[in-house]
Formats: sequence, structure tokens, C-alpha cells
Amino acid sequence: METLTYDLVVLGAGAVGENVADRAVQGGLSVALVERELVGGECSYWACMPSKVLVRPAQVLHAARQVPGAAQAVVGAVDVEAVLAHRDYFTSNWDDRGQVRWVARAGIDLVRGHGRFTGYKQVTVTKKDGLVLINARHAVAVATGSDPDLPDIEGLADADPWTSRDATSVKDVPTSLAIVGGGVVAAEMATVFASLGCQVHVIARHGLLESMEPFAGERVTTSLRAMGVEVLLETATTGIHRTDCGVEVETTAGLIVADEVLIATGRTPRTTDIGIETIGGIPGHWLPTDDTLRVRGYDWLYAVGDVNHRALLTHQGKYQARAAGDVIAARAAGKRLLDEPWGQHVATADHASVPQVTFTIPEVASVGLTSHQASEAGFRARVVDYDLGGVAGAGVHANGYVGKARMVVDEDRQVVLGVTFVGQDVSDLIQAATVAVVAQVPLERLWHAVPAYPTLSEVWLRLLETYGRP
Repeated sequence: METLTYDLVVLGAGAVGENVADRAVQGGLSVALVERELVGGECSYWACMPSKVLVRPAQVLHAARQVPGAAQAVVGAVDVEAVLAHRDYFTSNWDDRGQVRWVARAGIDLVRGHGRFTGYKQVTVTKKDGLVLINARHAVAVATGSDPDLPDIEGLADADPWTSRDATSVKDVPTSLAIVGGGVVAAEMATVFASLGCQVHVIARHGLLESMEPFAGERVTTSLRAMGVEVLLETATTGIHRTDCGVEVETTAGLIVADEVLIATGRTPRTTDIGIETIGGIPGHWLPTDDTLRVRGYDWLYAVGDVNHRALLTHQGKYQARAAGDVIAARAAGKRLLDEPWGQHVATADHASVPQVTFTIPEVASVGLTSHQASEAGFRARVVDYDLGGVAGAGVHANGYVGKARMVVDEDRQVVLGVTFVGQDVSDLIQAATVAVVAQVPLERLWHAVPAYPTLSEVWLRLLETYGRP
């Protein structure tokens, strides 16, 4: 067995693992990056990139139809073959050679194979041609991500259901698709497949996009129904069975028959087969960390990205990765840590400043706390709503623009706790909101951040006017 030694070993070469490794190398450490699938991971090949590329044509076509002059020039539906070909281009046809070249240029050593803990600061990698034992001088970082969580539904195990990977890598669009779930994946994939000419059924146990402000799910539900999607809310799925004719989905609202069924009911940590029990962990469990991303109870083990369950978003995982790579290098060199809130070596934003965009029609963009979360956290919060269609720039984007903005204000400190936008093109508004929340910009100062006219950003002025001067 070959034996290697590095300062840091990173399990998982997705976007998060790559960033941990890169920052550690920049900090002067030697790094082994272990990956059993494609370098670049879930986001590059099966999640963020392909899903957004798939939904974009539908968004563009919808937007064009809302603008007089452009609307008259738009005929027909999206070209399915062209959409899938563009998706293939963005995933490099599931070929990771470009990512491998980047890893090499960054000075990171790639070890291909399945990595498992076999001891203290020790990982054994099963390669095609044998085993490699890698010892870590300073740390091991787990960045293995998460897998779709398949719920305990009668018949599901034998029904060969789709997961998000199947949906985003689809080669032939089915005539009909049942989607079990009401979260982001369910909403985005319903939008995608409806735009590709598929009859879509969404079965949500409760509401749609329930973790967000209530109006977000309500407006996306209305839009999906306008696109021809059957959306069943407050509906449980009691059985799923594969037949010669497709899939039968038994629900409390009746039987749904479709060609395929997509399960989009959440995620589970990818810790089942990494040997975590060897070092005292529990397979299949999340790895809780402190704000420096160090796993609780260890001084050498880090968990970064989905696997720690802090914020299951690629951009947030990469944010964590920058902090983790820097702090691992700092600790190895005996340097002073900047681990106070908002310091270089902590992921403070994970707690109440997480931005997210749901790429549906309309888009949903949010950051920070919802009104309910602010109340639950004990803030004396005030909710300020504004009709986005009343902003002058909205009329430029779409004739009869429909949208809504909500700002949640901490009345005691006069700062913004959270913002939610629902409407066309609102994804471009969220960074300004994120800065306001993270920097805790006083409302009095926000009055001096003048929005350009006529743009959607004018909504900031309208929200402040609605709130009123302190």
C-alpha cells in the first residue's frame, strides 16, 4: 500500500472542497484532495449549474412575452433539443478534465478514489489500482456534501424514482412527471419540465416554499398553475408503485399516474460510507461544527458545506470553505486567529444573513430572517411590504409587472433583519439586501443609498418611505 503525508486532506472535490484546498494551499500548506466521482461535484454537474441553465430559457421567454414589441416577435415554445444541448455544454458533458486542470494549476494534489477514515488524521483511499494511505499532519476536512433523502413511502424503494440528479441530467423529457415535495428543487423542476412541454404534478405535504415568507410560495403556486402544472397542497403521498405504464402515485387527494416520479423531499448527509465511525462519529449523521467549521469534539477535523447542515447552498458552502481553509492554515502556522464574529476565520453569515434565490417564474430572492423567524428569535420586528409593480422600473421590465417586496426591521436597532423579493429579475436585487443585512446598515444611512432611476432597485426608496423616517 502506498503511503502519503500532507498537511491537509480534503474529502470531496466539489466546489466546497476545492475552495478549502485552494485557500489552504495559498496559506502555505500541502493538500491532498480526494474525490470518487467528478471533480467539481454536485453543483457543477447535477445541481446549481444545470438546473439554472434549464430554467433560464423559460424565464427569458416569459419575460419577452411581457414586453410589447418583443411579445409580438415571440412565437412557439422553447426548443427542447437546444435547451438540453446548452445544459450539456455547461456541464462539459459530465467531463471534469477542465476542473482537474484547475486543481493542478492551484498546486493541489488530486487523489481519485473513495476516501474513508481509518484512524486519527488518517484516510485510506480505494483507487481502481489499489489502496493509498494518506496521513494528515494538521487536519482533515470533510466536504462530501449531501444526497437526496428518500422518504419512507410504501413501494418507493422498488419504483426506481428520480432524484434531482436524474431531473437535471435528463436526456429524454417524459410526457408526464409527478414531483413529491414542496421545496426549492420541487418548484424549480416543476418550472423546468412544464416549460419543456411535460405535464407536471406537484404533491406537497404542506405548502410550497414553506421556509420563506408565505407570499413567496403563494405566488409561485399561482404561476405554476398558470403554466398548466397541477399543484396539490396539504397532500400526503401514501404509496408509489412502478407499473408497465409508468408510475402510480397514491395521495390523499387521489391517484396520479405519470411516466416518472421525482422525489424532492430534502437532503441527507453523505457520511454513511466515509468511515466516520472509525473516529467516533455516527454514519448517516450531520457533522455539527463551531463557527470556524471545526467539528465539535475534535481539534483536527473540519466539516464544510452541506455536510455540516449550517446552510445547504453552494455559495454559502464556498463562503465556509474560505474561512475553513484560512483557519486551518493559520492554526498550522501558529498565527493569531481572527475568530470574533465577522472575522476572517469564521462563518458568521451562516446564522442570520444567508442569501438565496429560487429560480422559478417569478423568481424568489431572500436574505436574512423572515418575519416569523424574527419574531421567534425575540426581535421587536416591524414588517414593511411594497408592491414591486408600483416601482417605475418594473414597468420597463414587464407590462403589468407583478411582484412584492418585504423588509423586516429590528425596531430597537433600526437595522434590516431580512428582505424578500418576489418577481421577475429580482435575483439581481438580492446583493444590495445582503449588504444591508450583513453590514447592519442603519435605516437613516440607507436613505442616502440613492437607487438609480428607473430600475427595480427603486423599491428600496419605496420601502423606506413606507416605513417612514425614524
